[in-house]
Amino acid sequence: MRRGRSGWARPRILFTTLVVLALVASSPTAAAAPPNVVGATNSPVDQLAVTAAGAVQDFWRRTFPTTFGRQWNDISGGFYSVDTRNPAAPLPPCVDRLDELAGQALYCPSADVVAWDSGRLLPELRQRFGDAAVVVVIAHEIGHAVHYRLGLTAALEREPQRWPTILVEAAADCFAGAAIRDIRDGNTPGLPIDRGQLDDAMRALISFRDPVGTAATETDAHGNAFDRASAFQDGYRKGGRACAEMTIDNRTFTARRIGSAADAARDGNLPTAELLASVGADARAWFTELVAGGGRSWQAPALSTDPAAPPCPAGGDQGPVQYCPSDGRITVHVAALTTVHDSIGDYAGGVLVASRYALAAVAALQQPVQGPVAGRRALCLAGAYTGDLLMRSGRGYQPSPGDLDEAVHTLLALDYAQRDAGGAVGGDEAGFERVEIFRAGTLGGPPACG
Repeated sequence: MRRGRSGWARPRILFTTLVVLALVASSPTAAAAPPNVVGATNSPVDQLAVTAAGAVQDFWRRTFPTTFGRQWNDISGGFYSVDTRNPAAPLPPCVDRLDELAGQALYCPSADVVAWDSGRLLPELRQRFGDAAVVVVIAHEIGHAVHYRLGLTAALEREPQRWPTILVEAAADCFAGAAIRDIRDGNTPGLPIDRGQLDDAMRALISFRDPVGTAATETDAHGNAFDRASAFQDGYRKGGRACAEMTIDNRTFTARRIGSAADAARDGNLPTAELLASVGADARAWFTELVAGGGRSWQAPALSTDPAAPPCPAGGDQGPVQYCPSDGRITVHVAALTTVHDSIGDYAGGVLVASRYALAAVAALQQPVQGPVAGRRALCLAGAYTGDLLMRSGRGYQPSPGDLDEAVHTLLALDYAQRDAGGAVGGDEAGFERVEIFRAGTLGGPPACG
């Protein structure tokens, strides 16, 4: 029985998982790395996909018994590389027409098959995000095969209300993170993933976030960028068992409908001046309360946008928004912030503003504002502010659709929110780790930030 298609949607590409609720028996097969892939050619993208399929399946072959106490059964129906530009390309099981696979990848439980579009999907992803994008596509689809082998796909049929699509997709993202960690650790010669490529894998994953306004309860929801990044990171850090233990009771999804009709009309973005006026006042009030909760009396400064303001003598390069430790000012270089705003979205500016108010609050609490710990705390507190922002309504800045997506994109692209009061990052974090630090604050609030 075909449950329907649930996709990783974005304007130009739909990366889909086909979920079919039929039990099949698969028997262990001999180790084969790389596997035989129907339709594979000698093209670089095909060879990369074949190598990735072999590496990910080998990872589960090695770790599935110790993680779950049962034997791993190789994917019995095999792998299909389908050039959807070629009308004569062989169709994999579960696909009736070539255009059903165009721009997509899928796992079909009834045939135990993984298939992908090697003519459009993988080449475009590789061009945009590099080799790691191809690996994460394959790892995600094999993640659905893991889910199936654990009996969780059958559980979906019995209790669909407890296994919404967004949870199934989160599990696949999580299983993909576990496999990518194994490759990142150097266990697959010839398929390296360095720190920069780990960020590329995340960028590719979140490029298939749900469209703005998708509710977590919708039948085709996969999660926003924050949801997908969170699941991937959980698998990367905690391993496959944590993925299998995800339920609607222990998994929080931030994808929801927020914002007004006016927000949707402008894609959820405020003009820079309105963003600064709104989030500036709101963050000022929130961080003043945070300091008061720490037993200190302090009034957060207003944002300064005066281009003639004197430079901070010891603020270093903190990016478009700067906290000056010598006099407590928070200043905005409006033109520079507008560039970030235009390339990512308005809450890119919100994250940077919140992180500088966080540094000012750290100073008011008489804690160091320079060094790696200070930078991480500022980033974490920016996440705490954002998490509170999304939970409340009727006060100050109202979140727009896609704000969390914009936050994740900002952290993958820029390190400004983690810079200390001297303009230094200090630690060795890349975008992956910045998202983790921000996420800790978003979900755990100020106590998670130390």
